[in-house]
Amino acid sequence: MPNLKIPALAGLLGDFGSKNFNWNKIRQVANPEIIVAFTLFTILMFIAIFGQFIQTHDPMQGDLLKRFTPPGSEGYLLGSDHLGRDLWSRMVDGLQWSMACAMTANLLNLFIGSTLGLLAAEKPGMLRIVINQLVYTLQSFPGLVILICVVVVVGQGFMTLVMTLGLLSWVVYMRVVYAEASSLFQREYVQAARLAGVSRWSIMFGHVLPGVRASLFVIFAFHFAGLLIAESALSFLGLGAPLGVPTWGNMLAESRQYMIRAPWMLIVPAGAIVTAVVTMNLVGDGIASLSRKKGRSIDV
Repeated sequence: MPNLKIPALAGLLGDFGSKNFNWNKIRQVANPEIIVAFTLFTILMFIAIFGQFIQTHDPMQGDLLKRFTPPGSEGYLLGSDHLGRDLWSRMVDGLQWSMACAMTANLLNLFIGSTLGLLAAEKPGMLRIVINQLVYTLQSFPGLVILICVVVVVGQGFMTLVMTLGLLSWVVYMRVVYAEASSLFQREYVQAARLAGVSRWSIMFGHVLPGVRASLFVIFAFHFAGLLIAESALSFLGLGAPLGVPTWGNMLAESRQYMIRAPWMLIVPAGAIVTAVVTMNLVGDGIASLSRKKGRSIDV
């Protein structure tokens, strides 16, 4: 039987099935932390994508005869709330809302922060001063206070929440890209690209940005966790998702009056938030660990 050699994995696996197969590389990648992190992340993404197929009830429809049904009861895996709504179905809906909100806002953060970081790092000048002053201004105010003020003025809704989080939370990306790209712009291959007539934007996004992608992956995971908390906090305060929408923050807010009678109303959304945040932090740690093993420093 011929050796199995997959080009995309050749650098990692080598000649699978032969005596030259390098198990050390597999052990380096498949450490327990990374396995747990990406297993949990895969489960969360599966629920977020296929949630409508695994819900057992309509998350918006309740049955007053089934109020405060405890977890494990027939038809109610995680119990029901004060209106008889299934908490499992509402938790799944909340996951879809939170993941979509955090992912969209995070991508917007990544684009804005990376672009401004590259522009500031390219060369000294007025543009660098303006960008740095903008960063200092945003950092001088508590982020949650700014978010609350914007949502109060503009109103509630998914797009409002995404745009607010996306436009006000990009500083971490800008600072890391600026710090790493400042030295990359001085590298010989970048200077050679300039002499060859490569355009400014091609140099920034095609030559410099790939050099900081390891740090960006790590930041993306950690920042994703922070955005999940921010979205849940705003919804809990009544400033995120509209009332009645089954988000984790709204579920926490509804549980306050029934913590003694139905503690599972609090435990379910709180547990979901903790699980999602811990998962994304583990993913960030796993990516950082892999990068360090490849000899790449992570500046976060």
